[in-house]
Amino acid sequence: MKKNIPISILELAIITQDSDAKDTFQKTTALAQLADSLGYNRFWLAEHHNMAHVASTATVVLIGYIASKTQNIRVGSGGIMLPNHAPLIVAEQFGTLEILYPNRIDLGLGRAPGTDGLTAQAIRKDFFEQSQRFPQNVAALQDFFSKDNADAKVRAFPAEGTDVPIWILGSSMDSAALAAANGLPYAFAGHFAPKQMVQAFQFYRDNFQASKYLDKPKTMACANAIVANTDEEAQKLATSLTQMFLNLIRNDRKPLQPPVDSLDGIMTEEEHFHVNQMTSCSFIGSKKKVEIELKQFIEYTQIDELMITSPIFNHNDKLKSIQLMKEVIDTI
Repeated sequence: MKKNIPISILELAIITQDSDAKDTFQKTTALAQLADSLGYNRFWLAEHHNMAHVASTATVVLIGYIASKTQNIRVGSGGIMLPNHAPLIVAEQFGTLEILYPNRIDLGLGRAPGTDGLTAQAIRKDFFEQSQRFPQNVAALQDFFSKDNADAKVRAFPAEGTDVPIWILGSSMDSAALAAANGLPYAFAGHFAPKQMVQAFQFYRDNFQASKYLDKPKTMACANAIVANTDEEAQKLATSLTQMFLNLIRNDRKPLQPPVDSLDGIMTEEEHFHVNQMTSCSFIGSKKKVEIELKQFIEYTQIDELMITSPIFNHNDKLKSIQLMKEVIDTI
């Protein structure tokens, strides 16, 4: 089994019940600072829109703020939804961040809108066309970052030559194929769409083409992680995660709900099936239980890095889970 697997955090900046965006930003900052002090590798923020209880809509602004409040941890996007943006603007923004916070900025790119279809059209009328042009737009972004673009008529200042690492994010074989063909690192969204993860990683490794960015494949899986002193405590904390996915299935936009003693009777058999399918890549329990499951997962997937997301209602419980999870990964 691979040793010394780096661990990172994906933060969705979810607003909990009876909270607001300001409070969520403060909690996100505290979480990033703890992760920084514990030796987590990356702290990524996700782009979502038209979701009243997700506070990371202005993703680039939040990345810059978190980078300014931390010292060593890499800060980036998990991800920027490229069809929503012109590659030139993304290059200018992330090039600026890289200059302000040298060797600490990551650019994870996704193809989805991070929202509903109507909102995607409000963001960009030609969203569907741009989603089909995702590979070409990734290439354009690479050109804008390259020193070789110095003779082009359109240049991205001050991004040119900043060498911001680009990751391809995805939950399907299409993203694996693009990452492999371009010799880029590949991160899979196992925290909500784990079904094709192992297959996608294998396809990526089998078809990887070495590039100036990478000489061998580099994979990262994102999973849900909730760790507590006991299995029972962790399972109760995880009822907030279950409710979150249940509300997602029902298109019921609620803030993150507090944990409950029992989930009996709150969902149908069909809903239960879909929630379990979406959350099957989750590590929930005491340190001992999570360590056993995590060792098996790393051996099975052969990932190079683990990224976790922890939708836990109580902030102190979330901080404790992040600390315990780091202790687990350090023993593997």
